[in-house]
Amino acid sequence: MGCCSGRCTLAFICGMQLVSVLERQVIDFLGYQWAPILTNFLHIIVVVLGLFGTVQFRPRYVTGYAVWLVVWMTWNVFIICFYLEVGDLSRDSDLVLTFNLSMHRSWWMENGPGCRVTPILPPPSWAPEDHRYISISGCLMDFQFIEVAHSSLQILLALVGFIYACYVVKLISEEEDSFDFIGGFDSYGYQGPQKTSHLQLQPMYIPASLWKQNNHEEGERTQ
Repeated sequence: MGCCSGRCTLAFICGMQLVSVLERQVIDFLGYQWAPILTNFLHIIVVVLGLFGTVQFRPRYVTGYAVWLVVWMTWNVFIICFYLEVGDLSRDSDLVLTFNLSMHRSWWMENGPGCRVTPILPPPSWAPEDHRYISISGCLMDFQFIEVAHSSLQILLALVGFIYACYVVKLISEEEDSFDFIGGFDSYGYQGPQKTSHLQLQPMYIPASLWKQNNHEEGERTQ
């Protein structure tokens, strides 16, 4: 019963992670955030494998999922530090999240709650031709705090998922050990039925009269 409830809870957490990271993936695609897009894609694959391992009693998959969650939490801590500009990090850098391929920022920068976007005409001379120069005002929450909230949610889900993943691996291992104890997987404790040969050689006795008759017939054939 404990294993079932633990597996069900972990499966629910994996489902929540998939929903939240898919939403984040769409937002990152709209904002051309290439580094988060690649990381989200890896996270989706690992969560699916972790869900498969949870349902199919595969402790190795669940263990790999737990290890990845540590990496995922580290990445989200970095995202929080990046948007809060901790240390020498700057959220205006194009190299960190977009690989210097575009000048786009977070999608929430222009589409946050209450944000009003006003194009500035004419654009300044230094502005690229394929980009518009805008002014953003009236936002109820700055985009960096929305990104921090998203990363904080991912850290919370990953932390709970890591705890339940370790718990499920422990329960599955205990069930396998108990099954081995009663001989379920013990290759030495179980011996299949051995085939016995029903054909046994028995000595055959020939009467003396029949033996003489056979010798007599063989003598006639040779003559």
